[in-house]
Amino acid sequence: MTTMRAYRIETWQGPARLVEVPVPVPGPGQVRVRVAGCGLCHSDLAMGQVSAGTGAAMGWTVPFTLGHETAGWIDAVGAGVDGVVAGDPVALASPASCGVCRWCRRGHENACPAGQVGRGYGRDGGLADYVLVGDVGRALLPLRGLDPGIAGPLTDAGATSHHAVSRMVPRLGADGTVVVVGVGGLGGFVVQLLRALGDVRVVAVDPNPARRDRALDLGAHEVVDGVDEDTLTRLRAVVGRDPVDGVVDLVGTDATIALSASLVAPAGSMAVVGAGGGTLRRPWFGGLPRDAEVFTFQGSDLDDARAVLALAADGRLRVDVAPFDLNQVTEAYEALDDATLGGRAVVRP
Repeated sequence: MTTMRAYRIETWQGPARLVEVPVPVPGPGQVRVRVAGCGLCHSDLAMGQVSAGTGAAMGWTVPFTLGHETAGWIDAVGAGVDGVVAGDPVALASPASCGVCRWCRRGHENACPAGQVGRGYGRDGGLADYVLVGDVGRALLPLRGLDPGIAGPLTDAGATSHHAVSRMVPRLGADGTVVVVGVGGLGGFVVQLLRALGDVRVVAVDPNPARRDRALDLGAHEVVDGVDEDTLTRLRAVVGRDPVDGVVDLVGTDATIALSASLVAPAGSMAVVGAGGGTLRRPWFGGLPRDAEVFTFQGSDLDDARAVLALAADGRLRVDVAPFDLNQVTEAYEALDDATLGGRAVVRP
């Protein structure tokens, strides 16, 4: 086989298309991975809108193949690569990182300056039959018994959720309550991780009844319809008048941020993960609970990815996927955008 399928952005501010391209050949220090599954993400939908100037400033080049939640099997090994052989199942770390900067040395890879360009965002990713990996020592995450066909979403959606929950857990008491706002793809992981890593009551908020039912199935103790002007009243009927120890906002609009800030207890924490463009409209001094922590971030660290892969391999984290063939990738993105999926959209070449 000399060519393969790849779903690529070919021009700045142009639509992605499924095209035929040469199969990559690994050079020294590289491996080629045969893709078993690549998860789709809402951020993919915005990449075709990136201008030439913005792309160049981030270090992106076109054309490039989309897909940053990838897992599969080692297919070919270049010279000088030790410790892996063809057939090994692996996931690929979603965030790019250099490994030598001050943040990487501290294990904070999501703050690495090199992270603006990576597989699926600025260079070739996993929405293809094969993907080339050059940062072998950092990117390859062994899969010990976990199906590579479902592992891809754990490298970004799962790892990002873990980043929020692991930071929040030390502030949670055994009798605490955490409210999860928005229980789509990431929210489902957050609910499960709170149950796996903390001894807390989990209340999920979402306007979609199917998502609320799924949140209960994944371990939420209670669910509440929202977000609208009556959501806080409905929440108070469930959690009581006392503030809650933690809120994870997977939406990030003005409305959800305001709701989250009104719920957090003194010494509690509020994680804003959703990129809805909202603003925290409260006075910083006197407008927030005493000693509360408010944090936001993008992405995750390598330890987050390793942790969720291990939890899934141990059966403590469920990965629900909606599979699509690579020839159906356009339909998969439409279903993702319409929020009609019961699990993470995963394209399986």
